[in-house]
Amino acid sequence: MISQLVTVSLLLTKGTLGNALSTPFGKTTRNIATQTLQGAGPATVDLNQYNLPVETIEEEWCAVVVQKTAENEEGIYLGCKSNSEVFVDTFLTTFPRKEGMGIELLELAGGRDDDLGITVVSGLVPGGSAEGSEIMTGDSIAEVSLVRSKTKIGDNRPISEQNQEWTVKTECFSYDATVKAIQSLPPIIEGYEDYFTVKVRRLRSRPKVRVKLQYPPEQNEPDAIIEMNAGENLRQGMLVRGIKLNDPLAKRFDTKSGGNCGAGGLCRTCQVTVMSGGELLNDQRVAEKQMLADNSRARLACKAIVGFGMQEGDMTIRVNPNQW
Repeated sequence: MISQLVTVSLLLTKGTLGNALSTPFGKTTRNIATQTLQGAGPATVDLNQYNLPVETIEEEWCAVVVQKTAENEEGIYLGCKSNSEVFVDTFLTTFPRKEGMGIELLELAGGRDDDLGITVVSGLVPGGSAEGSEIMTGDSIAEVSLVRSKTKIGDNRPISEQNQEWTVKTECFSYDATVKAIQSLPPIIEGYEDYFTVKVRRLRSRPKVRVKLQYPPEQNEPDAIIEMNAGENLRQGMLVRGIKLNDPLAKRFDTKSGGNCGAGGLCRTCQVTVMSGGELLNDQRVAEKQMLADNSRARLACKAIVGFGMQEGDMTIRVNPNQW
């Protein structure tokens, strides 16, 4: 770990995470957390409530080699060690350029000949460009774009605007490589307006939902409590945790006979009654509403997503409602 404090021309400095504990949590912008927690949908809560404590961040960051897929280019990306409890979130933040970016950096891993490493933000310099932005201690800068604009004036009114843009990648770079990449951006030119757009990686705890399951009295089984991640399908999550779900008394919506449709949303064998916490589920679609129109508390577990909107909280549901 590097603790020496060095100032360079961009006001990027090496420091320690403890130097910036007062950095406020900002409002996350253009968040794409649902790419990580698929199914959770757009966030409806302030995701900063899930930020990791500063003292645990250093031990969680890691670098991951990713093979080329339809969603990702091949490369080395930031990851986290405790995947079941933590995820890497990504957001963009934009702010006007001043003399320098005003970001203090700390190298957690580096010293390689290929310039790979893990570098995180350890603080924001007062008066720097990033002061007041969403960037905070423990974040890692994955990419920096510089947008330069100049408005031409004709007859005392704007007639056109010229824009130029430069982008440098800094994900999984050492401290020196990160500074070098940012320094490669063009210097300030009088008469132009510059803005930084920074792609930020941030570690957050995975939102959890505690689900209390109640069985029909005749089954003579005690209530069970399971913990599920936001974005999990209720039926699948229950089955993988060993919960008995399929109701033998349920009739299919299409044939009016018995039979498991295999999560097709037709048989109603996975129907549950939501006693509390229904706001933690996604809204019903038209077909599900039609099938369960006679019970406002009913949901098809195969069509229900817990923690929708990146929420966490507690739910109580009754399993096999036809047996109650």
